[in-house]
Amino acid sequence: MKESVVIWLALLIPVMSLAQNTHLASAGTSTDTNVAPKKPLNLNERRITPLFGEVSKTSEQIDEEIKFLSDCDKSFSTRAEASSFFATRAWEYLQEGSLDTACYRFNLAQLLNDKNVEAYWGLGVVSYQRENWVDAKRMLSKGVSLQGDNVPLLVDLSTVQLKLYAITSRKEELEEASEVLKRAVALDSTYALGQYNLALLHYNLDELDKSWEHLHKGRVLDFSQLNLDFVELLKAKMPDPQGFFK
Repeated sequence: MKESVVIWLALLIPVMSLAQNTHLASAGTSTDTNVAPKKPLNLNERRITPLFGEVSKTSEQIDEEIKFLSDCDKSFSTRAEASSFFATRAWEYLQEGSLDTACYRFNLAQLLNDKNVEAYWGLGVVSYQRENWVDAKRMLSKGVSLQGDNVPLLVDLSTVQLKLYAITSRKEELEEASEVLKRAVALDSTYALGQYNLALLHYNLDELDKSWEHLHKGRVLDFSQLNLDFVELLKAKMPDPQGFFK
């Protein structure tokens, strides 16, 4: 069973300090010539960084990958099968909270099959749980580019976009989330988390009637996913038109 990225109350809470989010797109390019260059990642650090850090491979890393792929070729009928195996194990580690181990397994799954959506999805969830929001968005976007009709994946991507809006106040994030959610709901309007994310989107746009509309749609579909703290925030701006929440 996959972990869901969605923890949508967190989208409403401003991050106390942007200093922890060193990869935010809104930070722009630094012009400070005194900024020290990033320390190169060693092999152990690369293993637990999404897509091995996306940097040029060292000879040590290449040798390790050749051996790994050779061993998998002996143990599995195809590399796609091996990739699915490692992705499945990675989700299990993720559910246990072992983010580093999960990240490494997802990296191996992607190494075996760069078309494995589960690998990018998992790396997106790992990045989200590490509060690396931009990396989460980038990894999930890679998954969506391969499987644009995957509704839970689309909704997870919208969650990250809404989180980035909460941090940066960049309207582009809301616009992107809107487009992604429109696609997701067009594919499946019965996915409750899609409706709840639409409620949050319209709340941020100060379109409170629409926010209530989608919140009630989500409530009818799956009440267990309803965030009562968000309901209180929405009620403070506008009473429930349906009178369900007093």
